[in-house]
Amino acid sequence: MQASLKSSNINVKRTFWRYAIPSIAAMLVNGVYQVVDGIFIGHYIGQQGLASASIVWPIIYVIAGLGLMIGMGSGSLLSMARGQSDKAGVPVSPKKVVGILGTSSVLMMLLGFFVAVILIFWGNTFLIIQGGEGDVLWIAQQYLTVFIMGGFITVLASAMPIFIRNNDAPSLATGLLIFGALLNIVLDYVLIVLFDLGLKGAAIATLSAQFSVCVGGVFYFFSKQSKITFQRNYLTFDMAVAKKILLLGASSLVMYLYVSFVFALHNRLFMQYGTTVNLGAFAIVGYLMVLYYLVAEGLAEGMQPLVSFFHGALQPQKIKAVVILSAKATVIAGLAWTAMLNMFPHTMIGLFNNLDGQLIQEATLGIRLHLFAMFLDGIIVLASMYFMAVGLGGRSLWIAIGNLLTQLPLLYFLPKWFGITGIWLVLPLSTIVMFIIVVPMLWRHCFYQQSRGDLVLQSD
Repeated sequence: MQASLKSSNINVKRTFWRYAIPSIAAMLVNGVYQVVDGIFIGHYIGQQGLASASIVWPIIYVIAGLGLMIGMGSGSLLSMARGQSDKAGVPVSPKKVVGILGTSSVLMMLLGFFVAVILIFWGNTFLIIQGGEGDVLWIAQQYLTVFIMGGFITVLASAMPIFIRNNDAPSLATGLLIFGALLNIVLDYVLIVLFDLGLKGAAIATLSAQFSVCVGGVFYFFSKQSKITFQRNYLTFDMAVAKKILLLGASSLVMYLYVSFVFALHNRLFMQYGTTVNLGAFAIVGYLMVLYYLVAEGLAEGMQPLVSFFHGALQPQKIKAVVILSAKATVIAGLAWTAMLNMFPHTMIGLFNNLDGQLIQEATLGIRLHLFAMFLDGIIVLASMYFMAVGLGGRSLWIAIGNLLTQLPLLYFLPKWFGITGIWLVLPLSTIVMFIIVVPMLWRHCFYQQSRGDLVLQSD
């Protein structure tokens, strides 16, 4: 939020969409890295390339999740600080704002180094555990090798757009991501098609595009366009701030860890009960599913600065209005995408393969079974972001852990009872269970306790 705005004068609906639309666009553009890679891999490398990408992506999710943890944690702190300053009628302290970003930068460097060390020693093991073998394993290793050297770039690229958005420049954050996505498409064509570098080329293209986003973000923060005036003595590491960032952002990391772990288990089970065709189909369904999750996460991230701001400014009724707007948009988008996938499955699947009949048949089954409750999961994402935005990172973290614990027994029993069909059904059934648990939590806090004001500014 702009520091000059007063919470009492904000038009909630207009301001929500001012943040939500760039955030959705940013997430979709950011997702182009993965989806475009999938399109080129499916058409120019084939079924084994898709299977290889499927066992690499759980590792990449963890790396991106580390960056998102820092971005969302620091972003929530920045927005709450602005809201509290607005309530008090004084400008937000530049030293406090820059101190948050300085601490975030140190955390990201440490995490980038940690990722490189882990992948050097155990990266290949992670691929084998998921069922990687033969050509599928060899192709996956080519992709992962690049990220071992450039994992820090992925961490920073995941956080940078959130920093920029919470500095009241959502359109610039989107513009940087659009540039990165276009560069990724060009480099995918050059490196995969022209130079025949396979999955290694896809990894180089992705990291190069992400690096361009990082460079653009750094130039922005040191430019006159930034609302933050940097001073060298502000850029220090504050352990207390670091703890707050990690707590508020932990649920984002756990959510990505959950996605990574569940994808890895699905990969293992599809290879155990099926073949590379099933694993390739799962990769295609995953690419199609992630497009909705990017929209849902974009809506939730667009909601976050406003909710944090109004939370700091003690405006619970406006928080309620923002949550209702976000929930309606999330459900409508989910229902629309589910309908489109079911009406035109062959067209959607055809984006990622060269009309392989067996692969199309299996991916179509995956769409019907795996994605029918997708729109409910969007509300779970929204609820997790809401609790993070109001400083209740522990509850947000609980949602992410609960998601994992709900799926584990289903992943154990359903494949034994129903084979491949059982694997496809794990996600929607666990989503329904979590939806029943999480929605009352959200309703009770947002529409009852926030309205009474007894939990405003409370934190875990």
